[in-house]
Amino acid sequence: MDKDIRELKDCFNLSKNIVAFTGAGLSTESGIPTYRGRGGLWTKYDPMKYANINYFLKDATYYWEFFRDIRYKIIISAKPNKAHYFLVELEKQNKLKHVITQNIDGLHKIAGQKRVIELHGNTREIVCMDCNKTLTMDEAFTLLKNQLPPRCTHCKGILRPNTVFFGESLPQKELDKAISVSKKCDLFLVLGSSLVVSPASHLPQIAKENGSLLAIINIDSTPFDDVADIVIHDAASKVLSDLIEG
Repeated sequence: MDKDIRELKDCFNLSKNIVAFTGAGLSTESGIPTYRGRGGLWTKYDPMKYANINYFLKDATYYWEFFRDIRYKIIISAKPNKAHYFLVELEKQNKLKHVITQNIDGLHKIAGQKRVIELHGNTREIVCMDCNKTLTMDEAFTLLKNQLPPRCTHCKGILRPNTVFFGESLPQKELDKAISVSKKCDLFLVLGSSLVVSPASHLPQIAKENGSLLAIINIDSTPFDDVADIVIHDAASKVLSDLIEG
């Protein structure tokens, strides 16, 4: 591990255009449970009812019950961890150019990150599907005390989280930007992602094909471990803390 940390530190020192790609592992370190895998939320709640756009449009009650009883409490109690703040400092040094994230918890922005590409949206933002009025997560939770599902305070339209449901495509603008910055970076840093959710999982390959170094920090192995320049199987916040202390 010491050798890996030294090599990673050398990469940071030499790189001038870093792109970080973050996944569920980073959120887990802030107390947010994963959706897939052992003990994940989707082992307890059917994602085809609670997170599918077709079911949501049929009956939004399922999602909003899940939001009221489960998601709101999890998200509101989560705080940025050491890895989030490490990336903020790296951005302040103008070495980190963008963070691309699959996470919907908004923790990068709460930590102070300025250049964040949220591929799957942000669950803290609630949008009316009719008039596009935006509410906060707290405002939606307040509405839920008297109304299920909650309705827009302006036009009474259907409210939804500003996230990508199953059955929906990633926002093209964000995906195009993620591809563009991945082509230009000299270090593509993966933090807490298993790199199995397409099309975002192709970004490390795009970066590598355009001459970037690839560093992967994830507890479990990924399909890109064999082609990465550095692979560390550990928690991102621990590795980055060791990097600072080293």
